[in-house]
Amino acid sequence: MKTQTLTADMLRKIDAYWRAANYVSVGQIYLYDNPLLKRPLDISDVKPLVVSHWGTTPGQNFIYVHLNRVINKYHLDMFYVAGPGHGGPAIVGNVYLEGTWSEVYPNVTQDEAGLKELFKQFSFPGGISSHVAPTTPGSIHEGGELGYSLSHAFGAAFDNPGLIVACVIGDGEAETGPLATSWQSNKFLNPISDGAVLPILHLNGYKISNPTVLARIEGGELEQFLRGCGWAPLFVEGDDPDTMHELMATAMDSAIEDINRIQNAARDRENPARPRWPMIVLRSPKGWTGPKVVDGLQIEGTFRAHQVPMLVDPDHLDHVPLLESWMKSYKPEELFDATGRLVAELADLAPKGERRMGANPHANGGLLLHDLKMPDFHDHAVKVSEPGAIKACDTEVLAGFLRDVTKLNRNDRNFRIFGPDETLSNLLGAVFEATNRQWDAREAENDEFLAPQGQVLDSMLSEHQCEGWLEGYLLTGRHGLFNSYEAFIRIIDSMFSQHAKWLKVCLELPWRRQISSLNYLLASHVWQQDHNGFTHQDPGFLDHVINKKADIVRVYLPPDANCLLSVFDHCLRSRNYVNVVVAGKHALPQWLGMDAAVIHCTEGIGIWQWASNDQGGEPDVVMACCGDTPTLEILAAVSILREHLPSLKIRVVNVVDLMKLQSASEHPHGLSENDYDSLFTKDKHIIFGFHGYPWLVHRLTYRRTNRNLHVRGYKEEGTITTPFDMRVQNDLDRYHLVIDVIDRVPGLTATGAYLKQKLQDKLVEHKHYIDKHGQDMPEIRNWRWNVSTEPKILKKAS
Repeated sequence: MKTQTLTADMLRKIDAYWRAANYVSVGQIYLYDNPLLKRPLDISDVKPLVVSHWGTTPGQNFIYVHLNRVINKYHLDMFYVAGPGHGGPAIVGNVYLEGTWSEVYPNVTQDEAGLKELFKQFSFPGGISSHVAPTTPGSIHEGGELGYSLSHAFGAAFDNPGLIVACVIGDGEAETGPLATSWQSNKFLNPISDGAVLPILHLNGYKISNPTVLARIEGGELEQFLRGCGWAPLFVEGDDPDTMHELMATAMDSAIEDINRIQNAARDRENPARPRWPMIVLRSPKGWTGPKVVDGLQIEGTFRAHQVPMLVDPDHLDHVPLLESWMKSYKPEELFDATGRLVAELADLAPKGERRMGANPHANGGLLLHDLKMPDFHDHAVKVSEPGAIKACDTEVLAGFLRDVTKLNRNDRNFRIFGPDETLSNLLGAVFEATNRQWDAREAENDEFLAPQGQVLDSMLSEHQCEGWLEGYLLTGRHGLFNSYEAFIRIIDSMFSQHAKWLKVCLELPWRRQISSLNYLLASHVWQQDHNGFTHQDPGFLDHVINKKADIVRVYLPPDANCLLSVFDHCLRSRNYVNVVVAGKHALPQWLGMDAAVIHCTEGIGIWQWASNDQGGEPDVVMACCGDTPTLEILAAVSILREHLPSLKIRVVNVVDLMKLQSASEHPHGLSENDYDSLFTKDKHIIFGFHGYPWLVHRLTYRRTNRNLHVRGYKEEGTITTPFDMRVQNDLDRYHLVIDVIDRVPGLTATGAYLKQKLQDKLVEHKHYIDKHGQDMPEIRNWRWNVSTEPKILKKAS
């Protein structure tokens, strides 16, 4: 196909700029010194350890220079997401050539000395990562773990009507489950109120040592697949540079003009009907322009180009002249002046100021971040006349607060709720009084809350997409939360890890502005999955989260609705954290009035004096709890103990902020040794009811003085059963907890023997009752906190 999109002069300049980017990329991979090859290359000029990825790099350089051209031509607000983030040399090199790198890192100057520093720092101790890490200006996506580029791009585009996100997708990445699903994200993009995503599928044919699927299917089949996903693909294929520049320029112009046409038509006519958005498929050789053959093996266009295309070290000295010849093939003397600066006519090809993709403020989202307008969470308080007097569904109470957050920020378009079709199930349906589910596909009778524009994105049953959208949304300066069933948040364990790592590095970079925290609301939790059974019972996300850096992760388990409101208000206001909040949706007793809840959550841990009877002295036992269900069972156990063993001195400690258990030397929220000992004592037995796996509490407290810690939590026992039986099966029920106290506290073995026997009998009675009636005994279902009530446990259930 012959076109005339580029003038001969523009073709020459674009090709030269591409050669400069390729030269700078190879230099980053290999060179320690002699950046402009002003003298013959020597092995001493080469890094002692060469580690990088060349295969994707020249293709990404090719894309970047053509994006620069359309940014200038169409005055675009655009930035670049590198799905094959292992092509770090390309993005770092281009950000350097456009001048942004030297502005952010003044020590890397635009001259020969700066080139030397740029080359040396890459994938080098004390330098920068080989991927598109947070250290790279213009990046919101490292791309080390493949699969999330397109969902990040869409997250960035939501509520950004003037933005185009150019998203490069490697053909290896395209084989991952998350990426394969993310093609469907175009069903959620509103052409009026959102920006656009321009996917560029880069087919270079190979992964590390295998071919890629999409590169090996027939072209017609590939086109049918992409069209079936709702895209209008434009194909650019070949290996001759001049021809490919012309084809790419034509495809780029066509794509941008299609985006403009789609958006203008939708906005002029106020018609948000889903269009068929353009995308580009670039098929080029892997390792394009690199060594064709090394030691008799084909390199260019094969899997061998994926990483370092040839070894250059003391064992391969004959490769030194090959490297020199390769680098000189780009004609650096035509690209850089005598000082080492990119020649002026090429530097002029790069966009200016914030139009440069490396300087786009959306890619440093904290620059654009504004505080949320927050309602007063006190307005949603549950009125608690006395502890346990009433029941409420905690997440249902929170829903009213989130509805008001949604309403207050609707016009600012900077707050969204994400989730995999679980917003209603998690009892957050009140938010639909203020907004809709965003949905730009076909609607049918009996659909609920669907509209082309809405602040809830929960109509895609994919945790990966919801997580990726939310991360992209946060990284570009907005706010949001992810609500999920607790067990199935595990699907995005690795995505959370990557985001936490990103935040950790960003904290070390003063130019990276802080962004809104990533907030998880985990409902339908392990103790409320008696109806769904074993597969829905997994509190292990907490164990995973606490492995990350202490200055990033926060974990909260509020015991009731008022505490949940206080915690979530704090989380939505916070910056640069990952906040995990676990809350139930079933009706449970409410313990604290709002004023007491705010104090308790601010402290994160504390003695519940109204439930304790050890005032004025040391306790005989500490009854601790963390999580709504463990709190219920611990308090029920305390009521039994206080009625039947009234001389036993009991201290009740409730934990909201899980990280309080860790030492202050390990976590900024951790208690000092003195504070921990004053709560838990140095030697008394601690019976601890915990929401998750018991060993997590042991991990957090392993340095503490008091070793008499006995944690009861989830131990992988569960099925379709009653709520109370779930606790019984895991020894977290009130009866087992009281028996635990009798067995461990000195002096109770004899005085508590009759009580222990009666509780063991009660456990047998419980089993017979649920097998017959299919529900828990009335004394369990109707229990209320009231230590003065005559104990009901001795009566036989009818």
